[in-house]
Amino acid sequence: MMKPTISILILAAIMFSCGNSTQDNALNDAKQLQSEIQKMDPDGIPATEGGWTMTAKINGSNWTASSIMPLEATGRIIGDFNGAGLGFPYDRREMEVGNKEIFGEHNVVQISTIKDGEIEYWNGFKGEMEITKVQDNWVEGKFFVTGSASFKDSSGKVEITDGFFRISIAEKK
Repeated sequence: MMKPTISILILAAIMFSCGNSTQDNALNDAKQLQSEIQKMDPDGIPATEGGWTMTAKINGSNWTASSIMPLEATGRIIGDFNGAGLGFPYDRREMEVGNKEIFGEHNVVQISTIKDGEIEYWNGFKGEMEITKVQDNWVEGKFFVTGSASFKDSSGKVEITDGFFRISIAEKK
């Protein structure tokens, strides 16, 4: 079985591939990238209260990330809990209080959920992320997003509400 944090990174590869290939080809591309992704820290940064944090409600159920992938490894804000995860666009230059990131066709949130023991992948096209606090080297924000087009259920959707994240943007030396 695939490690949870690796699943969320594979999601990025799948989403990128989907625009140019069929679902089967996208999944095969993701599997090929898995060996490269496994070279990264597979466990991410442990999420803690007051440290790296990501929480939300997924279809009304509370969700809390157990780890967050290092920003420099992924170029995204990615939180994971046993394969269920969220991946948001990240640009350090836009980490200013009041800045809003509107999600859409060219700015997709990657979402994975677990249903019947299987990981489902979604495209989050509708919603936003707002930076609410910047202090020292820490950034906090809130978000909501609606995902659609699961690879297994093209008629379904997933609602992410009450989202919150806290990440460090300290420069690595």
